[in-house]
Amino acid sequence: MKKNGILFRVTSGLLAAALTLSLTACGGSSSNSDASAAADSADSGATHLRLIYSPSLCAAPMYIAIENGYFEGEGLDIEQVTVDAAHVSEAIGADQVDVGMGLIGKMLQPLENGLPIKFTTGLHTGCTKLLAPGDSDIKSIADLKGKKIGVPGLADAATVVSKRSLSAAGIGVTDQNMEVEFSVYSRNDLAQALQNGAVDAIALGDPAASIAEEQYGLTALIDTATDPEYKDEYCCAAFVTSKLAEENPKAAAAFTRAVQKASQWVQENPDETAKIITEKEYVSGDVDFCAQILKTYNYKPSVQGGYDALKQNAEELTQIGVLKEGTDATKFADNAYIFFDDVPDAPESDASTDTATKSTKASSVSFQPAAAAEAEDDCCSGKITKPAQDTNAKA
Repeated sequence: MKKNGILFRVTSGLLAAALTLSLTACGGSSSNSDASAAADSADSGATHLRLIYSPSLCAAPMYIAIENGYFEGEGLDIEQVTVDAAHVSEAIGADQVDVGMGLIGKMLQPLENGLPIKFTTGLHTGCTKLLAPGDSDIKSIADLKGKKIGVPGLADAATVVSKRSLSAAGIGVTDQNMEVEFSVYSRNDLAQALQNGAVDAIALGDPAASIAEEQYGLTALIDTATDPEYKDEYCCAAFVTSKLAEENPKAAAAFTRAVQKASQWVQENPDETAKIITEKEYVSGDVDFCAQILKTYNYKPSVQGGYDALKQNAEELTQIGVLKEGTDATKFADNAYIFFDDVPDAPESDASTDTATKSTKASSVSFQPAAAAEAEDDCCSGKITKPAQDTNAKA
C-alpha cells in the first residue's frame, strides 16, 4: 500500500504469535468477573482487547462488529470499557483501553501532546454542522464576522471545523486575530441559546445538530456530510494504542479489519443497523431517526482516506494556530498512523454478508447499556430522539 511521505508499515505476518493483554478495569485492579473473562479468552485462544465504549451513533461499526461476530471471526475477545467521552484521552493514557474510534479533528491536539495512539483506518464522513436561524440575516460563513458562535467546547470537533471554515473565508480565528466569539454551552442547551438570541450561530455534531436543525427551522452554513470541501473527508477513524501496535500488531490489524467490515455493513444496511444498536441498547432513541441520520454519512471505510484526513487537518490546524507553529503535517500524520500490509484499504462490498448471522457471544464481559451510561460530551452521543414539533420555533 502506498502513500505520500514516510510509511509506518507493520508486517504482522512476520511477527510472533499475539501477546495476551492483561485485563484492566477502569478502576484499576481486576474483578473476579474480569479475571474469569481473561481466563475464558486464554482458553479459547482469542486475544482479549479492551474497547472504549461511550454511547455514540458514530460508533455503529463497533457495535455491528460485536453483533455480527466480526471481532470473533478475527480471533478477538472484546471487553467494552465504559469511558465518559470527555475523558477518553485520560483512559488511554492510563492504559485502561486498547482500541476505539474517535473524531480526528478533536484528537490532534492530544496527539501533539503525546496521546499514545495510532489511527488505522477512516470509518465515515459527515456528522458536524454549523447552524444559524432560518430567518436571520446570516446566510454564509462570511456573515459570521463579529458574531457569537455557541459551541460544546473550545476543543470540540465542531469548533475545529468552524475555525477551518471561518479561516478559509478570511475571518480571523487565531489568538492574535480573533474576529468571532466562541461561547461554550452544554450540548443540550445550544439550540435554546440560539433560539433565545444568546448566540448568533451554533456548531455541534449529530444527532443534536440534525435534531436542532429540524425542530427549530435552522439553516446549515456548514454540513460536513454534503459540503464539497468536507463531504469526502473522514471525520471519524479507528485507532489502537501505541502499546498494542508495538506489542501485538497482529491483533491491531485484526481489529482494523473487523471494524472495516462492520463499517461497510453499516453503509449497506443502515435501517438494520439502527434496529440492532437500539434494540441491544448500544444507543438509546428513535430507530427511524437513527436510520435517517446514518443514511447521511458515508460509511465506506478507507485506510488511505483516514490518513489523508489526518494530514489535511494537521495542515489547516497549524495554519490557524491550533497546532504548534511550524508543525510538519506529513510527519505528524506519519507518526500518528499505521498502514498494515494485511489490512486492505477497504473491504469488498457484499450486501448479503452476515445479515442473518448475528453473534451473541462476541462480548464476553459485562456490558453497561446506553440507558445507564449516556454521555453528551462527544459527537453523536446521548439519547437520539426524533424532534417534536416546537410551536415556539422560528419559521
